[in-house]
Amino acid sequence: MISLLDIRARIADGTLPAADAIRGARERIAAQDPAIGAILRLAPETAVVPEVGPLAGIAVGVKDIIATADMATEYGSDIYAGWRPRADAAIVSRLRALGAVPLAKTATTAFAGLDPAATVNPRDPGHTPGGSSSGSAAAVAAGMLPLALGTQTGGSVIRPAAFCGVAAIKPSFRLLPTVGVKTFSWALDTVGLFGASVADIAHALALIAERPAIEAPAPERPRLALCLQDFAGSADADALAALERAVRAAERAGAVVHDLVLPAPFARAWAVHPTVQDFEARQALAWEYAEHRDALPPVLRGQLDRAQDLTAADYDAARREAHRARRQLKELFADVDAILTVSSVGRAPRGLGSTGDARFNRLWTLMGVPCVNVPVPGDGLPLGVQVIARFGDDGRALAVARGIEGALARE
Repeated sequence: MISLLDIRARIADGTLPAADAIRGARERIAAQDPAIGAILRLAPETAVVPEVGPLAGIAVGVKDIIATADMATEYGSDIYAGWRPRADAAIVSRLRALGAVPLAKTATTAFAGLDPAATVNPRDPGHTPGGSSSGSAAAVAAGMLPLALGTQTGGSVIRPAAFCGVAAIKPSFRLLPTVGVKTFSWALDTVGLFGASVADIAHALALIAERPAIEAPAPERPRLALCLQDFAGSADADALAALERAVRAAERAGAVVHDLVLPAPFARAWAVHPTVQDFEARQALAWEYAEHRDALPPVLRGQLDRAQDLTAADYDAARREAHRARRQLKELFADVDAILTVSSVGRAPRGLGSTGDARFNRLWTLMGVPCVNVPVPGDGLPLGVQVIARFGDDGRALAVARGIEGALARE
């Protein structure tokens, strides 16, 4: 994979011109993407490459539900084939202001739903890369791009990151702007980042969010809570073994780890996530459903069909459950620096007919808290663990994750 920090260091010491860094990304995409299908289209060859700026020379992949004025934005659907927004999404404008080049639109499932895109897992093309940010995760994993944008409504950043073996963060809700991002659920949609390492995504997030403290060091002896989320079902043996390795690595790095069983309000909140998501999706995609229902892919079409029966009372009750759990989570974090849990049920499933299962991600998306995927090295397809911190404490989540990542690398 290509390190954002390494590229920036080489640009800073004069050994790599920014234009050459972008040219190299184009060449890697041309060589590798035909076998992976992560990239939908590229910015024009005539696109300006800034030579200055804290992210100059960084080629960025932009999930194709995020508007770009110089490239079509099709939301993974033929309904929007060739559609060109008049303006960049706010997050894309911010990247340009930092000197980065939004170089490629990356594959997404239709409207960031559950129907798979054509992208394959670069670690093994017979397995899914996850979704819905499949192209962004795969492009970083294959070494085509040092940074890519995704979005998460259930588990669409953390899960593909785990399946493809890359670092990623779903930040605190609304830390990054969603203006210009196709809405699925306005109470859940969160823009996230993929990179080669935790340090890479921490640096990028600190710059994009204009919050230098995000790169602050972790406590010397972080207090971690090991959480299995039993109400979500069981992870498989490989995922649990990876979690145990991460626990041992955290302890070697100085962490104090204890078990955490989440109280009943969290099980109820987990159960109502689909109600919040689907009630809002029914409204967010109302035009597409009314005018182009037959053109929607089958899983999304069925999801929206069922959502027609949801009532405002159902939605309000679900939101109250979420609010109760958020209040209790704030209390739990009084004695804990971060929660450690699995990123996915297990390794990427065989076949391309599914994007995998988000059941170990959706509670944390509903809670709005920062979540970081840390890849766990090993044989076979990748596995990851998830580091979760209190709302607004993205720096602590990243710092703890960086400590675990480093300890795992020293094994």
